[in-house]
Amino acid sequence: MNFRKLLGGGATLAALLFGTLQASAQDYRQVHEKAIVVDTHNDVLISVLEGLRLEDDLRGKTHSDLARFKEGGVDVQVFSVWSDETYGKGKGFQFANLQIDSLYAIVGRNPDKMMIARTPADIEQAVAQNKIATMIGVEGGHMIEDNLRYLEELHKRGTIYMTLTWNNSTSWATSAMDETSGKLPKKRKPGLTKLGKQVVRKMNELGMLVDLSHVGERTFWDAMATTTKPVLISHSCVHHFNPHFRNLKDDQIKAIAKNGGVIHLNFFSGFLDPDYDKRMNAFRTNHKDEVDALRKEGKNSIEIYDWAKANYPEEAAQLRPPLSLLLDHLDHIVKLVGVDHVGLGSDFDGITSTPQQLDSVADMPVITRELLARGYSEADVKKILGENFLRVLRANVGS
Repeated sequence: MNFRKLLGGGATLAALLFGTLQASAQDYRQVHEKAIVVDTHNDVLISVLEGLRLEDDLRGKTHSDLARFKEGGVDVQVFSVWSDETYGKGKGFQFANLQIDSLYAIVGRNPDKMMIARTPADIEQAVAQNKIATMIGVEGGHMIEDNLRYLEELHKRGTIYMTLTWNNSTSWATSAMDETSGKLPKKRKPGLTKLGKQVVRKMNELGMLVDLSHVGERTFWDAMATTTKPVLISHSCVHHFNPHFRNLKDDQIKAIAKNGGVIHLNFFSGFLDPDYDKRMNAFRTNHKDEVDALRKEGKNSIEIYDWAKANYPEEAAQLRPPLSLLLDHLDHIVKLVGVDHVGLGSDFDGITSTPQQLDSVADMPVITRELLARGYSEADVKKILGENFLRVLRANVGS
């Protein structure tokens, strides 16, 4: 085609391409801005407990801070309240409350930027006031210490979901890690116990979303047979592309869709890409002394990766999978069960590596760009970015 003839004598192909790219950039940013953007999992509260302030510029230290949440157009952020298995009886519930206290303190210092939200109506109010709807999700059922009253207390403080397990099993639910590792005691049957089913029923009664990220397959199926409300997967990926114990198999994805639930995709390179660990292990071996020295200095994973980018840029660039792989995981769910059952659960600040182009929460708009480039309609993009989550939230807590 003769672009000069089409456009008139003075026009150039470069001008046409520039104009098209400029319009495209504007279009995806407009779509992103109009959508309610929800991220169902962010672990930055652990960094806050270590002394960092979300109000500060934390680039190079974390994936997240208040300025970058706004830059990324994040309207709703679920902050994860997390601990590992060392926070058991007598520790877990207290540590969960300490993290919730820290989040309330951040919101209290920034009332013009953040608002605690529990319901869809709260989210609407926060968005109307140009504030981040700030929500709480507990990652690890061990933090209720086998006590339904503790579950109720966490709900009263604003917790909207709880993963039944983290990597460690509880006395009442087995985790994906434990079910696949063969480390469960011989007398321990995988899945939910009587108490575990009571926990699920109590969560349904309270209007707290049952989060099935991290749980074992037997626990998953027991929970699906017990719940009367749509479930949440707050931060997991697809087993079809990477047979990792944390990823969902196709029959699980179909069951979640039948239940009316939604799967929020994790951004961790190791869950997305089956070859990521091989590349990372090779890099660590090739630069062992330097990496060990950085760790002794107290550098975290983000700081070590920044060091790798500065000193070994070509190698560092090859460590991370392409952004397209995250979209492939998303496409698989959509092709299998439809666009109503997928969303985003980044796991920022709880993971060590992200796909290329997703360096922090500020980069969330690139996902909108890529969704539109793959042919998703604006209506479908809005579902993926947040409307699917809002539907499931409404089904659990009401309006």
